[in-house]
Amino acid sequence: MQLLEKIKALESQKNKEGMARYGINTKNAYGVSIYKLREIAKETGKDHELALNLWNTHIHEAQLLAALIDEPNKVTEKQMESWVKDLDSWDTCDIVCSNLFDKTPFAYTKIFEWSERPEEFVKRAGFALIATLAIHDKKAPDTQFTQFFPIIARESTDQRNFVKKAVNWALRGIGKRNHTLNKKAIKQAEHIKTIDNKTARWIANDAIRELTSEKIQKRLKK
Repeated sequence: MQLLEKIKALESQKNKEGMARYGINTKNAYGVSIYKLREIAKETGKDHELALNLWNTHIHEAQLLAALIDEPNKVTEKQMESWVKDLDSWDTCDIVCSNLFDKTPFAYTKIFEWSERPEEFVKRAGFALIATLAIHDKKAPDTQFTQFFPIIARESTDQRNFVKKAVNWALRGIGKRNHTLNKKAIKQAEHIKTIDNKTARWIANDAIRELTSEKIQKRLKK
């Protein structure tokens, strides 16, 4: 596959070591930056079949590129379930969710399903979808996001690093969407803070810190 040769030609051990320091799984990685992959994706254009083939190589950068070039209208629920089971790194999870899965008609349903699953990156995907939809789904009503507060509270005690950070990300994402949701997200964070759990308190305190900050409040007033 020509694209794989193109990616491999950009291989960098230094970048690979840097990725590992940020908690990225580099077992099947070449150390190519996401910026380079976005350039390749732009040159390649959208191609569903090529995306499927790239994903099936199980090479880190090939899977990232697959998420960037796939066509959301051709993605099936079966494909989403297959891909989410393959996730083994937080960056792949987030890129797939924010560049592809959140643009499919199955996104909201998958949030409820995946947030209950035990696998670390499947669960992270559920919360990554909340966070990215809060940014990308401009027309969604506030109720589309307040329905996720019970899920966020329920999973706020999961101490696994990549889960707790995604739960926190989802709460902050909702709270940065508009002034009304900001108030509701802060109130939800205050509720989570009362849970007798170290992870829940961290999620709540971090969210409150950002959502009440001068920077966010100033932006929301605009």
